Amino acid sequence: MPARRFDRERVRAVRRAADVPQADVASAIGAADSTVAGWESGATTPDQEKLPALARALNRDLDDLFPRDGLPDLMDLRCDAGLYRYETRAIIGTKSDGPLAGAEQGVRPLKDKYIPALAVAYGVTEDELKRAQARSFGEAQPEKAPETLAEKITMLLEHSYPGRPSPEDQEIADAVNAYAGAAVVSAADIEGLRTGAKADPLPVVLEGLAKFFDVSKLYFEENDAVAAQAYEALRFMYAAKQGKVGRVRARGMGSEGLPADVLSILNDIAGEVVERTDPGSKG
Repeated sequence: MPARRFDRERVRAVRRAADVPQADVASAIGAADSTVAGWESGATTPDQEKLPALARALNRDLDDLFPRDGLPDLMDLRCDAGLYRYETRAIIGTKSDGPLAGAEQGVRPLKDKYIPALAVAYGVTEDELKRAQARSFGEAQPEKAPETLAEKITMLLEHSYPGRPSPEDQEIADAVNAYAGAAVVSAADIEGLRTGAKADPLPVVLEGLAKFFDVSKLYFEENDAVAAQAYEALRFMYAAKQGKVGRVRARGMGSEGLPADVLSILNDIAGEVVERTDPGSKG
């Protein structure tokens, strides 16, 4: 599960910069003063369900203060809504939280009748909730290739760093500037490109991004076929890094899919990975 990262030092720094006493934070989230002090000292860590209220108390965006690596599953959506599992009984109209527990643990999918109410409670669309449920069942790869620059950058951040934090905007900006040999972009600019607030960066910025993420410059071109091919390759690499690789297929791409020789190479690599991770798979 890609839980949100809690950085006690950052929380303390943000609170102090905003001149908000620990007691005020505790009061805002319904916790004891000692509880908040324990979080900041590292003695304890808040439940994921507490992070939304904590972000609001510090007047910061949840994704900014507590970033997540990867896309959310069902448990993540519930925690982002600030709900404990037992509280969902009233939402879906059941006597226990068993239906949600089974879905979060990848044992039994939710009944269709529960999905609309949960989507509303979580503040997401029904499709987003269904995709999160698929991730809880280990089916967590998006089917649509990225189209905009923001989507392309986001996909790289979400799929190129399994098991470790993705780079911050400042780190990316520093790398691009080093590549360019001049200050051509700032952390705020990278954030704008990543979120879609900015567009049309200088060509050298795109080249620097390609260098940083170790992808072809063509990936950032406005060419759906190129983006789709890069997307399929990234899906394969992501699966390989997670030890969940099987036979590679370029699905739904027709004549513009990965070339046959590339597929052959990737299939050979896939077979080698499977054999190393599962010796019984031979033959």
